[in-house]
Amino acid sequence: MTGHAVTTVGGLPITVDDCEGAARQMIDHAIAARGKGNPPLYSSSANGQVLSMCALDASIRSLFLEADILHADGEPLVRASKLLCRKKLPERIATTDLVHFTARIAQQEKVSFYFLGASQDEIEKAVKTMQSLYPDLIFAGYRNGYMSESEEAGVISQINQAAPDILWIGMGVPREQLFVSRHRKELTGVGVIKTSGGLFDFLSGKNSRAPRWMQKWGLEWAYRIAQEPRRLFWRYLTTNPHAAWLLLTRSR
Repeated sequence: MTGHAVTTVGGLPITVDDCEGAARQMIDHAIAARGKGNPPLYSSSANGQVLSMCALDASIRSLFLEADILHADGEPLVRASKLLCRKKLPERIATTDLVHFTARIAQQEKVSFYFLGASQDEIEKAVKTMQSLYPDLIFAGYRNGYMSESEEAGVISQINQAAPDILWIGMGVPREQLFVSRHRKELTGVGVIKTSGGLFDFLSGKNSRAPRWMQKWGLEWAYRIAQEPRRLFWRYLTTNPHAAWLLLTRSR
């Protein structure tokens, strides 16, 4: 973990920060890291599903503990911290919000992005969305997330040659964490890695965000079930109660 304050929420060490501060830290570190050839700063996120997965599987927990920064990408984590923890989380840091906070600063300070993940069509649409919103934002490159392990070395080489300041990886949990664990030390041309879950699905327009009031009250999961009931109903039915128990018993 970095020098930021950390609080234990649901059994995981969560960085105490807000979206603006998180974006600023990524930008500052990326600029400072240029040309040094060091492994990148690694930032990931936790929500209720992640809390449950980490509590049930020690190998997945160890993957998340490799991150230098672990943000709370879930309103229930923020609320639990305010009730149960000595150090309170100021707000939820959803990657779908953080990418915009970071892009606004990045286009001013000439900090470059690379998007890795999703299908080719979706990643192209995600890049176009960001370029239309932030015309001065620099993209060092982008690539879909479909590759065999034998292809990964070539992808790592391409990313290092592109030398992005911030690499956003959206492959889903835990595939993206496994990818970072395998290759972080080799990604010496990158300043910061941010694992991003389903970020590109939202930026491409494939999925939509829940209304603000649902986000505020920690009900985004219900909106997502309505969008993808077959895929998500059983996941949330099993993980939400477990996550609630973890928040009540493993936050301090």
